[in-house]
Amino acid sequence: MRQQKDRDQARFVAIATDVGPDLLRYFQRRVDQDSADLVAETMLTTWRRRRDLPIAGENARMWMFGIARNVLANYQRGERRRHSLADALRRETPRPHQDDSTDALAIRQLVDTLPMELAEVITLAHWEGFTLVEIARLQEVPAATVRGRYRRAREVLYAALERT
Repeated sequence: MRQQKDRDQARFVAIATDVGPDLLRYFQRRVDQDSADLVAETMLTTWRRRRDLPIAGENARMWMFGIARNVLANYQRGERRRHSLADALRRETPRPHQDDSTDALAIRQLVDTLPMELAEVITLAHWEGFTLVEIARLQEVPAATVRGRYRRAREVLYAALERT
């Protein structure tokens, strides 16, 4: 059993070393940016199915290119779905209303001066519309912690607004 496993592994390494550069060029001509990831996925599939790897060199090469072709087809389907979803989201998502009044800019700048955990609670509550309980779930902290942060943030903001 161990000898068979060693032979399968050695055969995989030899064929992967030989075919790897060709697979990379194959993917680069088709997708360029994600080509290394697609080679890795092809190699992983080949490794998982190494017992099915043909013994003859050219047959093994063609077998790996068959896997590569399937990996590429899956990648392209995923890309089409992602682009379609992104287009649908762009069509359905309302454009945010930008209030560029002097007061709104001043408040935004004040929020930016808060410590990060306080600013996050304020922005999630007032700009994103989450409740304090939902913010606690998002941040994975107790609701009491979020209520305390919210209270401290409001106190700091009110004090800053009174000064200006």
